[in-house]
Amino acid sequence: MSAVSKQFPGVTALDGVDFHVAPGEIVGLVGENGAGKSTLMKILGGIHRADSGTIALEGVPVVMHGPADAARLGIGIIHQEREVIETLDVAGNVFLGREPLWAGPLRLLDRRRMEADTERQLARIGAPISPRTIVRRLSPAQQQFVAIARALSMDARLLVLDEPTASLGSSEAERLFAVLHDLRSGGTAIVYVSHRLKEIETLADRAVVLRDGRNAGVLQRGEITRDRLVHLMVGRAIDAGIARRAMGTGPRDPRLHVERVRTRRYPLAEVSLTVNRGEVLGIAGLIGAGRSELAETICGVVPAVSGRVLLDGQPLVLDSPREAIRAGMCLIPEDRRGRGIIAAMTVRENMTLPTLGSYARLGLVQRAAETSAARDTAAALSVKASSVEAPVATLSGGNQQKVVLGKWLSLEPRVMFFDEPTQGVDVGAKAEIHRLIRRLADEGAAVVLISSDIEEIVAESDRVAVMHEGLITGILDRSLSTPEAIMQLAIA
Repeated sequence: MSAVSKQFPGVTALDGVDFHVAPGEIVGLVGENGAGKSTLMKILGGIHRADSGTIALEGVPVVMHGPADAARLGIGIIHQEREVIETLDVAGNVFLGREPLWAGPLRLLDRRRMEADTERQLARIGAPISPRTIVRRLSPAQQQFVAIARALSMDARLLVLDEPTASLGSSEAERLFAVLHDLRSGGTAIVYVSHRLKEIETLADRAVVLRDGRNAGVLQRGEITRDRLVHLMVGRAIDAGIARRAMGTGPRDPRLHVERVRTRRYPLAEVSLTVNRGEVLGIAGLIGAGRSELAETICGVVPAVSGRVLLDGQPLVLDSPREAIRAGMCLIPEDRRGRGIIAAMTVRENMTLPTLGSYARLGLVQRAAETSAARDTAAALSVKASSVEAPVATLSGGNQQKVVLGKWLSLEPRVMFFDEPTQGVDVGAKAEIHRLIRRLADEGAAVVLISSDIEEIVAESDRVAVMHEGLITGILDRSLSTPEAIMQLAIA
C-alpha cells in the first residue's frame, strides 16, 4: 500500500501512509485509537475506498470495489467488531457468501461439507463449538472464534487480524498464536493489529507504527519493545497502569450485597459476594466462567433464577436494566458496539441518552444545554471526534468506549460494573480508564471490574473474586492476588 490517504467529514484518517507485508511474515500494526489502523485495513479489505494512493498484490496493482473483491484476491480479514449474523448457525456464518453447492442445476446447499469444514477449522483453534449452534446463543468470545474460523477457512494468502484476542483468555490466545505460526511457516502473509503490546513483541517479525494517520516508524524483530512502541505511538512515555496502583483511601462500608444468586447460564451455581464503597472488586476467570452473566443478572439485563441483591442494605427488585439504573447501578457491557452505543446516533445523542430528561423543559429537549453537557463530557474524557455531532460509528473503538463511559458517568452511579473496559483501546486510553475507575472508587462508588487481562485485574483491584463454571472459587485479598493464585482458582 503506497501513499494511501482517506478523509471522513472533518477528519483526516490517513495521510500518505505506506505499508507492506511479505509472504511468511507477521507484521504488527500499532498506534493509538484514531491513528488510522482499522481504516487502513478496511481499505485493504475493500470496505472503504482510498481517496488517493495505490494497492499492489504481488507487484500487480489492484482496485477493490468491495469485500468480495478482496476475498477473491485471497485477502481474509477478521475485523475488530465481530461481524457475525446472529440468526444464522455457526457453519452458515463461516461460509457466508461462498456456500458450497451440489445437485447441479438444483443448487442445493452442501450442508455436510459446510459443517465438516467448520468443525475442522474450529478444532484447529481449539474451539469446541457445534457448527449447528445459532450464533446468538454464543458468548462474545465464541463469536470471535467463529469470525477467526471464517477467515481461516478461506485459505487466504494475506490474513489480517484486528484485535483478535480482545475477547479471548490467555489459553485461547495461545492457541491462536500457534495457528498463526503454522500459517506463517506455510507462506501466509499476516497483519496483526493489536493494542496488547506484549502480543506484538511476541509475534511480530516487524512492527509498523501509525500516529495521527501517518507513518511514525518501523521496528525490526530485535528492536520491538514496549517502550519503543509507545514512544513511536505517542511521542512520550506512558504509565500503562500495569504497576500496581496505590490502595484507595475512600470509605469501606458495604454497599452491594449479592446473596445466593443463580444465573440462567449456571442455574445450579449460587453466588454470594459483597462489594464495599470505595472498593474495586476484580472478577477474574476463564472464558465461559459466567462473569458477564453474573453482572447482567445483578443489573437486571437477564432475570435471576433465584437469590437477591441489596444496595446499601435495601433489597432491590431488578427485573429490567431501567430499575437497576434508577437504583444507581450501571453496567458498561463487553460488547460496546452491540450494547454500549447506538451506532446510527451522534456522540451527543449517545452521551446524553440516559439523562435526556434533565435537558428537557415542558417535554422538549433544550438542545443548547444538551450540546454543552456533551461537549464538557467529551473534553473531560479526551474523545477524539470532529464534533459532538459526529456519528459515533465513525469514531475509533477506543473513542466509542469513552462515549459509553461518558454517558453513564453523568448519572453519578453508586455501583459501576466495567466488563472488559479496556478491550481494544490503546495504552493512553487504557491509563485514562484506569484513572477513572480509581476516581469513582475514591468518590465512594463500589466498582466491579471484569477483565480477561490478569495483569489489569491484579493492578487495579483491591480484592479479586475468581469464577469457574458459574461459581466463585475464591476471593483473594490484595496481598494474595497474584496471576498464579488467580489461575489456580480459575481452573479449579
